Formats: sequence, C-alpha cells, structure tokens
Amino acid sequence: MDESRQRVVQFLEKEIKTYGALALFLAKKGIKEQVQVGHKGVFLRPTYYNDRVKEAKKLVNELRKTH
Repeated sequence: MDESRQRVVQFLEKEIKTYGALALFLAKKGIKEQVQVGHKGVFLRPTYYNDRVKEAKKLVNELRKTH
C-alpha cells in the first residue's frame, strides 16, 4: 500500500473510533434527535454514527485490498 493510501486508512481508523465512541455515548444517554447548530443540522442519533462506522470500515477494507 502506498503512503497516501496508508494515511487515508489511518485517518479512517481514527474516525471509526470517534464515531463508535459518539454512538456509544449517545446510546447511553438516550439521545435520539437532530439539533440545529448555525445553519446546519447535527445528528445526535446513535444509528447515524453506527452507519458512518460501517461505511468507513468498508472503505478501509477496499483500500487495503487494492494494490
């Protein structure tokens, strides 16, 4: 794996940990809503972050498989 792909994999692995922690925290607090922050809506649903974890894991696997 070349250096640029390795950096992307490292970044995604950090994101996976962050999203996993957010999902766990929000699930424990029982928070399931969307909050308006500025002009953007921010999701506070654990399932949203769990879905992001799944997507990131798929990308990591794809990047590791390709040469």
